[in-house]
Amino acid sequence: MIGRITGILIEKNPPTICVDVNGVGYEMDVPMSTLYDLPDTGAKVSLYTHLSIRDDAHVLFGFGNANERRTFRTLIKVSGIGPKTALGILSGLSIDELTAAIQNQDIALLTKAPGIGKKTAERMILELRDKLQGNTTITPTASSDQSDILNALLALGYNNTEANKVIKKLPADIAVSEGIRQALQLLSGR
Repeated sequence: MIGRITGILIEKNPPTICVDVNGVGYEMDVPMSTLYDLPDTGAKVSLYTHLSIRDDAHVLFGFGNANERRTFRTLIKVSGIGPKTALGILSGLSIDELTAAIQNQDIALLTKAPGIGKKTAERMILELRDKLQGNTTITPTASSDQSDILNALLALGYNNTEANKVIKKLPADIAVSEGIRQALQLLSGR
């Protein structure tokens, strides 16, 4: 699985971009929120990715941050929502707006996203109500080590709320492995 790509941005043809990584150009589709935050062509870029494998194609999707990718992966688990539709949702709604729409059962807002009808919006509310609740990450000023610790805790099955609460108790300059160890101790109540 391709989890992250770092290279030189060589093309922008919305929603598709191309990133040159040591002479190999990786085409990927990105939501508009990521596209707006990309630097000019010729600049270095690093994106989180999701590889979708179908019978007729391998499609790479790129995201500006791990939370956006996580939300994309959550969306494609909903029956009737494929990768292209999930990309459209993330292009039309911010993660905060999507979460609020799910929590407030705002079908009208959800149906404004391309490819989402009333029945799909109702299914999204039903299936995502508990999954997108509190779907926030640590503050943007947090170090990349803290982001890595958060991602490790999320991968181990802890939810965002408890993981963020524990990370705030850790020293800001803690190493990733030590941070994970201390966070797990705090979560287990030791």
